Amino acid sequence: MADKEVDLVVLGGGSGGYAAALRAAELGKSVVLIEKDRVGGTCLHRGCIPTKALLHAGEIADGARESATFGVNATFEGIDMAGVNKYKDGVIGKNWKGLQGLIKARGIETVEGEGRLVGPKTVQVGGDGGDRYTGANVVLATGSYSRSLPGLDLDGHRVITSEHALGLDHVPETAIVLGGGVIGCEFASAWTSFGTKVTIVEALPHLVPLEDEANSKLLERAFRRRKIDFKLGKRFEKVETSDSGVTVHLEGGETLEAELLLVAVGRGPVSEGLGYEEQGVRIERGFVVTDEFLRTSVDGVYAVGDLISINSEPHLQLAHVGFAEGILAAEHIAGQPVVPIDYAGVPRITYSQPEVASVGLTEAAAVEKHGQDNVTTVTYDLSGNGRSAILNTKGAVKLVAEKDGPVLGIHIVGDRVGELIAEAQLIYNWEALPGEVAQLIHPHPTQSEAIGEAHLLLAGKPLHVHD
Repeated sequence: MADKEVDLVVLGGGSGGYAAALRAAELGKSVVLIEKDRVGGTCLHRGCIPTKALLHAGEIADGARESATFGVNATFEGIDMAGVNKYKDGVIGKNWKGLQGLIKARGIETVEGEGRLVGPKTVQVGGDGGDRYTGANVVLATGSYSRSLPGLDLDGHRVITSEHALGLDHVPETAIVLGGGVIGCEFASAWTSFGTKVTIVEALPHLVPLEDEANSKLLERAFRRRKIDFKLGKRFEKVETSDSGVTVHLEGGETLEAELLLVAVGRGPVSEGLGYEEQGVRIERGFVVTDEFLRTSVDGVYAVGDLISINSEPHLQLAHVGFAEGILAAEHIAGQPVVPIDYAGVPRITYSQPEVASVGLTEAAAVEKHGQDNVTTVTYDLSGNGRSAILNTKGAVKLVAEKDGPVLGIHIVGDRVGELIAEAQLIYNWEALPGEVAQLIHPHPTQSEAIGEAHLLLAGKPLHVHD
């Protein structure tokens, strides 16, 4: 057993962990980064990147099927999952290699193995007798796992998680997706593009239930056009498996049959058995509780990413949130002035077809905060946007604003609209007034014009909008 002391020990090499390590090293700190699998974590290897690669492959498939719409004669001959997986794994491999090089270039020591907190600021790797790493500070960044429901056993064959789904070597003929949130809708979209007949089961009244209701309804309408079935307000009761597939029983006696069941009911924190509570770290429902500066209940120990709840409140489990939190924690440790993250100002995207993108408050949240009489909304339909017509996509931009005040929320549905949300983020976070945005000139023809047109409408001087 060897002991080593450094400025910072980071436990977990996912988005939040490696961001903290990179920023701390940039600020002159000696850093040890401990990761039991591969740096990059869930996002790079089993989440964001591979899922979006599947979605892009699905977009190519749909493009081939619909090519005649654009006057192009193309033939769609099917999905080669071996080829899709080769493409997907190539994207992952390139990013992983680049990340490893970046970490090495910053002088960060990477330790492979499972770490456990054995002292307030000491992580032991490899079990009893393993090497110990003590930091002046520690960042916990052990991430999350795919949740299931009580009594719902995941066998990895008929009843699967998103991680299993990313490794499939064939296209399922039929699939049931349990959960109509981001993960469920993205897989439903990709599989439909591949030719799978999909049914989504969601216990709440709408798909992507955390989004503005208008966005949810637009996505539901688009999914109906794509022949994606969904059962809303339906609770799961049990599943029976056989050699040929699954039978899913819903509350009220309804049953569904398919080749497999994808369980997409959210992600839980990876905190159990890692010594956190034993060392005094406050845990609630498995989540490490931090303050707005990401400090835990133990002095000098921080936590970031999917693992945490901020002051016991729900927390956005997004890779880009992890990046921001890792940077904030590293800068706070280094004594730099930092500003707590405004989580309402974080862009949120569901990469389905069509995409759902938003930032800021939903209409319901704005009304709750400011009162019905102090909130106004406008909706600009993408049918008036030239670039969207070229792309043959439908959707809308909805703005939520304080009356005679700043924009409080921007909610968009349409193909590729995730690329628009960066500008929307600036509008919300800089508390822009509708008239200020309306003065900006957006290039034509682009989908970004839809943001400009929506603000022209909100400012009382609409251009490409019928009275």
